[in-house]
Amino acid sequence: MNPYLSFPDGDCKAAFDFYQQALGADCLFTHTWAESPMADEAPGGDGSKIMHATLRFPDGSILMGSDCPPDYATPFGGFSLSLNAKDVAEAERLFAGISEGGRVTMPLEKTFWAERFGMCTDRFGVSWMVNCEQAPDA
Repeated sequence: MNPYLSFPDGDCKAAFDFYQQALGADCLFTHTWAESPMADEAPGGDGSKIMHATLRFPDGSILMGSDCPPDYATPFGGFSLSLNAKDVAEAERLFAGISEGGRVTMPLEKTFWAERFGMCTDRFGVSWMVNCEQAPDA
């Protein structure tokens, strides 16, 4: 299953550029509304908005998204994207990156189930969790 984010305010390009920088993702594909046969249906009439984009993260996971027309907009809520770090240093790097300019809802810290766990909402309103599991012998 691959999450798909629909940005109601036209922030897809900015968000995906941010995710590339903060999380080390690679852009596999991006297509604007102007580059499609549906150019006249671009959100707000702006053909530079993203019709579809795909990012691949270092672990191979995929995130897709677009700028959606206002009639299809739904607010972000009721879910979080979860990042699983291989070690504490990676957890700290990921959390610092994704929370930059956003709001930390639970600081990254040691819990009874993880070496590090934290939650935040990024500057685009998307909720994230960062988890670094405990070593099996912990």
